[in-house]
Amino acid sequence: MRAAELLDTGAFELRTEERPTPGASEVLVEVSDIGICGSDVHWYEHGRMGDRVVDEPLVLGHESAGTVVEVGANVNGCAVGDEVAVEPGVPCGTCEYCRCGKYNLCPDVEFMATPGTDGAFREYVAWPAEYVHSLPLSVSAREGALCEPISVGIQAIQRAEVGVGDSVLVMGAGAIGMLATDVARAAGAAQLAVVDVVPSKLDRAADRGADLAIDARESNVAEAICDEFGAGVDVAIEATGAPPAIEATLDAPQPGGTVVLVGLAPEETVPMDTFELVRRQIDIRGSYRFANTYSTAMELLAADEVDAMGTMDFEMSLDRIDDAFERARNPDVIKGMVSVD
Repeated sequence: MRAAELLDTGAFELRTEERPTPGASEVLVEVSDIGICGSDVHWYEHGRMGDRVVDEPLVLGHESAGTVVEVGANVNGCAVGDEVAVEPGVPCGTCEYCRCGKYNLCPDVEFMATPGTDGAFREYVAWPAEYVHSLPLSVSAREGALCEPISVGIQAIQRAEVGVGDSVLVMGAGAIGMLATDVARAAGAAQLAVVDVVPSKLDRAADRGADLAIDARESNVAEAICDEFGAGVDVAIEATGAPPAIEATLDAPQPGGTVVLVGLAPEETVPMDTFELVRRQIDIRGSYRFANTYSTAMELLAADEVDAMGTMDFEMSLDRIDDAFERARNPDVIKGMVSVD
């Protein structure tokens, strides 16, 4: 089979590898569609993330879907021919976090496209059947591949406890921000604001139903929010990781409001005005990956409550993966897809 391996920063090589054989509790998926995530681009550009370093060839890609072509002896509920979305994290299943359903916090999770665990930019993936999800007939494999970023949005909105009538600000109009906005609307949010620094992305956010699109280069975010929503929003979601954006997000909620941090900052610490946060009694919560969200993501897709395809800017073949990643680096791009076929 073909597999695209990252050999060094900015350097993929398409190699031929042996097709994997699924274990007794695994299925073999013929991969058809893979989304390019911002973290994939980060690995491509820098070859490291925090203390994790790509020091041997690594297959990137963790947003994937395809068709089951072989099942292990112990697999039930998944059959050859099923179109499926592949959930990229496999936790240990035995730690306290796994036992209570918060498996996204498992310290021993194996996550696709991180050093030590190859991802999905290849023709076939053997993966535990428990983390392979059959798609509804109305949901395409291309949409199914985007269950992963939708799940990040679901996790953030659940952590924020967004409810009917809430006002929500989303910092960042990338794929996570756009999809989190859709999920917030589905959860009952009445007013939605999106912040970015790329005009084309803000235009798209407005087209997708954002009540307010704020260009952070031209406006003070907190002032713009207060002008529109009074004392501030009920919930602010940070989905960029940029330190100035994090600081602006902390200023956006009204007293008693909630901030959920999704984006990972390049620095380990970001300055905070703790006096203001305490005085306004702001809840600050982290949201890390996701757990038990794929069924909800597929339900939202089937009900047309999440516009996954509206985030897609281009699709290229696996043979053109270098071109695809170079295009994904363009600030105007929200989501690029790679097709294995």
